[in-house]
Amino acid sequence: MKARTSRKDKVNIITLGCSKNMVDSEVLSGQLRANDISVVHENARLDHNIVVINTCGFIEKAKEESIETILRNVELKQKGKLDKVYVTGCLSERYKEDLERDIPEVDAFFGTMELPLLLKKLEADYKTELLGERLLSTPSHYAYLKISEGCNRTCAFCAIPLMRGAHVSRTMESLVEEARGLVKKGVKEIMLIAQELTYYGLDIYKRRALPDLLHALADIEGLEWIRLHYAYPSKFPMEIIDAIKDRNNICNYLDMPLQHASNRMLKAMKRQITREEMEELIGRIREVIPGICLRTTLIVGFPGETEEDIEELTDFLQRMRFDRVGVFTYSHEEGTDAFGMDDDVAADVKEDRARRIMEVQQEISTELNESKLGKVMKVLVDRKEAGRYIGRTEFDSVEVDNEVIIHAGKKLVIGEFVEVRITKAYDYDLEAELI
Repeated sequence: MKARTSRKDKVNIITLGCSKNMVDSEVLSGQLRANDISVVHENARLDHNIVVINTCGFIEKAKEESIETILRNVELKQKGKLDKVYVTGCLSERYKEDLERDIPEVDAFFGTMELPLLLKKLEADYKTELLGERLLSTPSHYAYLKISEGCNRTCAFCAIPLMRGAHVSRTMESLVEEARGLVKKGVKEIMLIAQELTYYGLDIYKRRALPDLLHALADIEGLEWIRLHYAYPSKFPMEIIDAIKDRNNICNYLDMPLQHASNRMLKAMKRQITREEMEELIGRIREVIPGICLRTTLIVGFPGETEEDIEELTDFLQRMRFDRVGVFTYSHEEGTDAFGMDDDVAADVKEDRARRIMEVQQEISTELNESKLGKVMKVLVDRKEAGRYIGRTEFDSVEVDNEVIIHAGKKLVIGEFVEVRITKAYDYDLEAELI
């Protein structure tokens, strides 16, 4: 890197979007550090001279945030406060030519699978022996483990296959080795992520191998929590639930995005499942593990959605009583099957429907939290904030789920497990006293 200053280069990586992007940034950081290049994440001190922006291009709001971040750093470069600005990630993969034309001040754009090219631009060698090595940007007691890349599903609203390509599983051996390395560094909780977890292994093992991977990871000594994110409901392999039940260190937690509950919408979205099949699946899962925490995400405002569809979705939520729910408003993305449809639900109507759905879920969440009053629960201490310790139960993932405010009366160690008794319940959080 030929910088305009004489100081040693320092690279700041800014990560936007999902946890999968975070893992990509951590891998880049590990490669740079192995090349003796100073690297930081989200550097607030502004003592860096090079920026790599790992962008998100999933929905319109994410694209806007990515572009704003690029322009903000280009402005810093123009003021002489940065030497280089590089852009990678999903937005860059999807709109590279447009971005090169519209923001020529950026020194180079790279796609999602172009890490070696990015490293070369940074005058760093790609070190294959560092496969699985990462410089964690999360607190040291938890980490994400990306088990595959890309997606073969054909959901009408989703642009991910355009940005991430077809599904490619990582080998079980490489994942177990990486997980062991993370545990040696102090990681106690690993969250498995992919565009679609249940497809794992079909490409390299010719079978759905996630249950085998779960058992192999659960055998790792010192790994206390394993958590599953993003499982596709259609043709869901129940062996996954058997593995969760059989292994004490796999959290009783499953993140299964369902997107809608109206059969008309599910068909339009190309979800390959009906409401009746989803209800049957949820019933079977809860029959095997009665106390399992089920998290889902929903999309409102898809083309053609009516008030009747929202009523069906509301009824579904009230019947299923999910522990955790997130709601997105539909984003009309070029290149997707839905882009040929008329985006006929007004933006304010989308927002109103999302608000109403969350009001339904807020009431359910409050009732579920109140049922925990007086119970003793195991909590992982995540951080100390405003003089109070904040933690999570096995039923809560990082950032997206509930938190437990712990009244300790003594010093606690961040990243350690403690037992608490729940004393107060709110809509999305709990308070507890240390036992």
